[in-house]
Amino acid sequence: MRTITVSTARKTFLAAQGFADPRPSGVPSRRHLKRVLSRVQLLQLDSVNVAVRAHYMPVFSRLGAYEPELLDNAAWTHSARQPRLLVETWAHEASLLPIEDWPLLRSRAKRDGWWRHYRPLIEKSPGLVDEILSVVKELGPIGAGGIERAVEADVQRRGPGSWWERSEVKRVCEYLFGTGRLTTGTRRSFERLYDLTERVVPPEILSRTVSAEEGARELIERSARALGVATETDLRDYYRLGPAPARQAVAELVESGVLEPVSVAGWKATAYRHVEARTPRAVTGRALLCPFDPLIWERARTERLFGFHYRIEIYVPEPKRVYGYYVFPFLLDGELVARVDLKADRADGVLRVQGAFAEDGADVARLLPELAGELRNMAEWLGLSGVAVGRRGDLAPALARLVR
Repeated sequence: MRTITVSTARKTFLAAQGFADPRPSGVPSRRHLKRVLSRVQLLQLDSVNVAVRAHYMPVFSRLGAYEPELLDNAAWTHSARQPRLLVETWAHEASLLPIEDWPLLRSRAKRDGWWRHYRPLIEKSPGLVDEILSVVKELGPIGAGGIERAVEADVQRRGPGSWWERSEVKRVCEYLFGTGRLTTGTRRSFERLYDLTERVVPPEILSRTVSAEEGARELIERSARALGVATETDLRDYYRLGPAPARQAVAELVESGVLEPVSVAGWKATAYRHVEARTPRAVTGRALLCPFDPLIWERARTERLFGFHYRIEIYVPEPKRVYGYYVFPFLLDGELVARVDLKADRADGVLRVQGAFAEDGADVARLLPELAGELRNMAEWLGLSGVAVGRRGDLAPALARLVR
């Protein structure tokens, strides 16, 4: 087993994630979006909108300014000329992923999520499942509130008998989404509008049956492509796979030559390098990373590769926050050199930097103009008129002067 340095592992990871690819010289197109998806494999969704929705930002981080409708159309619309590229399901968390990967996530390689806790409700009220599916079939795509009202109206029309609370309807919708019987037909102001999966996923994809073993192999191979060099735990976490099928898949991929076991200096666990991973001599360029970017979402891995201790502080009481509510690490030439607490103040039309902090040892003279430039790019992309810097953090005074 050969040994590689952390620097080599880091550059391999950055290249795998698309940060060694040049940004488009013109307006990013569907072709460029497909290239990003071939790197990251999936985009995590999250409801926080203090700066920008989580699924939009990783594309901006890799391509620069693009039209959000490019991603919206790929995820939630379908036409003969432009078929739907993405489907929404539970992968790492709630995520958008290539529609052809749907059968892999429905195999038993994927461990059950939080929705398993709703099984007693399903067993107690099987009629509610049929009722919800009937409503969605008739009225979908439809939001949870619309389903609740339709179910309630149906029960009232039938007269005395079974009665279900609205909270139960919502939980069953989430269970059916988690198990794949429902998916997102489209979104309306980010509200999920449920639809029957067979009306969203093409029949030739939906009919594909994948065993747990095959599903695990294909998903671990995708994880390895996205991560470049990774431990078995890293590979498993990307799609939240069960330990046993993941370990078996790693062993089979090693045997077939797809994964090469390597030792990363300073890492306790064996790592695995995808046979097609490349390691550039250097990674240049800059990017702001949202908390749910796949480059940094696994915090222990981020610390191992970048020496960057990062925790999201949304749920930390404000007086106890170290850096801020919604903090974006700043990537410059392959290193995480700073972090900024961002808020899109749409009322005032500015991107607010509520805190700006340099990492220990960072070249502040180099990073400041690069950070200022990327913040201006992000503000323009979001349709905001400029950047406003607050007082928190050692970078704040100089950064405020640069963005004026």
